[in-house]
Amino acid sequence: MRFRVGLKQILAASLSLAFIIGLIGNAVVAQDGAQPKHDLKEVMKVAHKDGLLKKIIAGQASQEEKQTLLDLYISMVEAKPKKGEMTSWHHLAGGAALAAAKVVVGREGAVAELEKASNCKACHDVHK
Repeated sequence: MRFRVGLKQILAASLSLAFIIGLIGNAVVAQDGAQPKHDLKEVMKVAHKDGLLKKIIAGQASQEEKQTLLDLYISMVEAKPKKGEMTSWHHLAGGAALAAAKVVVGREGAVAELEKASNCKACHDVHK
């Protein structure tokens, strides 16, 4: 029996590693004053108000649109919320980013996980 690694497995591993590096890198961002690629206003506008998330959940998004959401959510993890503990922020925003990564690589059940992880009220109650 031969062990074969497919493109999806390589992408999943790469995205998982990038996500972990992003979380670790957040401490560096806070220290050197660097900013996330997208600010929180832009993330909320593009991902939520403009309907990108809804399009993905409805199964109508292109691969590029899915990757855009992941990029936005990574910036959300890197950003600092208006209020609340960073540990809570990383848990909530990181969960959304991980779910978006799973959608990008086509994991089974990922869309439902993304829908649950992107609950606006859960974040807004403690961080806005």
